[in-house]
Amino acid sequence: MQEVKKVTTEAGTNEWQLVVFVLGEQTFAINVDKTREILRWPGCRAIPDAPVALIGITSVRGEVLPMVDLRIFLGIPPVTPLEQSKVIIAEFNEVKLGFVVDAVERIYRIKSEDLDASMTGKYLGDWILYVIKRDTRNVLLLDYEAIVQTISPQLVIQHSGDPSKAAAMMEGVGHPADYHIIVAEDSPLIRKQVEDALIASGFTNLNICPDGKVAYDAIVRDREHCDLLITDVEMPHLDGLTLTRRIKENAETKNVPVIVFSSIMSADIKRKAASVGANYQVTKPEITQLVEHVVKVIREKQEKEAEPESAR
Repeated sequence: MQEVKKVTTEAGTNEWQLVVFVLGEQTFAINVDKTREILRWPGCRAIPDAPVALIGITSVRGEVLPMVDLRIFLGIPPVTPLEQSKVIIAEFNEVKLGFVVDAVERIYRIKSEDLDASMTGKYLGDWILYVIKRDTRNVLLLDYEAIVQTISPQLVIQHSGDPSKAAAMMEGVGHPADYHIIVAEDSPLIRKQVEDALIASGFTNLNICPDGKVAYDAIVRDREHCDLLITDVEMPHLDGLTLTRRIKENAETKNVPVIVFSSIMSADIKRKAASVGANYQVTKPEITQLVEHVVKVIREKQEKEAEPESAR
């Protein structure tokens, strides 16, 4: 077992850490905040009728975990026999699992602007979000949320929104379409899920942004009215914590409510989100809980606007 040693980074610095690993002849990366530890091959037991990449389950210190072979999922021929492979124990979306890889290299520190999305969706396929140039190599950052939800579609069903519940919560508050919501999310899959859930709940006045910088420019540079900002943490150009800090430090936008919606909600990330001024934090892919928090923010906004000026 190799524990992943994390270097604490200050909240809102636009800097984060990646664990770099190898599949075949290509290097990939995963956010260190999604990584718990790295193991030698522990063996596993097959699951009947499971997707081919879900090669089985294993037990780590008494906890049973599913094992996903990323080489099989991505169609990459392995260069290491299974018995000599490494397993990255990851935890996100309130799910803990093992990713089987050929080898693990080291931890790198990068800034969000180091992520190149110019070929995303055009040449890199559905599972690769960004290219990171490092040590003369191209390191690929995968869309792990999309991979896990593809392997286990029940996660999408389990966490899908309930429009009728949101509509009931909005009674006496106002019409959802009257409120303009800006969403900053880099994963195409999660973007679509959030947009669909908000629209189904009546929140049709939306600006869905592919990264934090686009959202920041809309709010600050373009002075786009914003009743609520929903932001991911891990994004290119401007990460969600830095986006939140800049919004809250700006005198003209400091009162914009912010919901951090992320798959990495460790105690450290929650502390950092609170320290930069995030109003609420919701763990992906809890879409129903996200919509509930959106309604809660709108209700709080209306109640504050109804207060006498002397009471504010």
